[in-house]
Amino acid sequence: MNPHDLLALHDHHQRLELREHSFHREVTPEVVRFIHPSMGEGMIIHSALTPENADRVIAEQIAYFETLGQDFEWKTYDHDQPADLKDRLRTFGFDGEEPEALLVLDLEAPPEELLKPIALDIRRITDPSKLDEIDPIQAQVWGESDPGFIADLKDELREAPASVSIYIAYVNDLPVAHARITFHEGSPFAGLWGGSTLQEHRGRGIYTALLAARVQEARARGVRFLTIDASPMSRPIVEKRGFQFLTMTQPFKWRVGGVR
Repeated sequence: MNPHDLLALHDHHQRLELREHSFHREVTPEVVRFIHPSMGEGMIIHSALTPENADRVIAEQIAYFETLGQDFEWKTYDHDQPADLKDRLRTFGFDGEEPEALLVLDLEAPPEELLKPIALDIRRITDPSKLDEIDPIQAQVWGESDPGFIADLKDELREAPASVSIYIAYVNDLPVAHARITFHEGSPFAGLWGGSTLQEHRGRGIYTALLAARVQEARARGVRFLTIDASPMSRPIVEKRGFQFLTMTQPFKWRVGGVR
């Protein structure tokens, strides 16, 4: 499948029709948005804007999330319209985060390297209490703890275990890396997320082992495509393993009250 058709298929299944267990989905004529059931962060995952209506719709989304008292992320893709959408979001006061590359792997013909038995100690976690082992990894890699993130993962693993698989890599029985894969009923796509590894354990094949574990599970579950939002550090790693570039994506954050 050519990149243009793949991107259109991705937009349909992973943006227009996407459902997430942890969010309430709302659809308007212009946007698809997710509302967090508590005080977590909401999202705009798809928009159909024009130069004529873009400013109005952006202002409406700000007002709506402000009434909820909920921060939200507007996730943009380079092919989104209007072409100056990112500039408009900045003008309204959104904070742009680092761009990432959207890449896809066709699981009909993945690299053999990802289909071999995994020699490292990679464990799929089914007990929600074990997810507390992720937090120290997050804190060391990203410089801060995120209890809300861990709590959401625990809830999803308890309430919708078929929608997410979480893997932790161990060295000498100590957790050193983690990653997850999300599944969506009726979609040919599954999403790869995470991939955080402690600095002292990088360059030892752990990232690739976590990738292989998720590739093998996705194939076993009949998934056709894997997607990943790759940082500049991870992009060359996954491109060497068959992932194909589709477009760039960039999140823009709005904080309640415009607090930065």
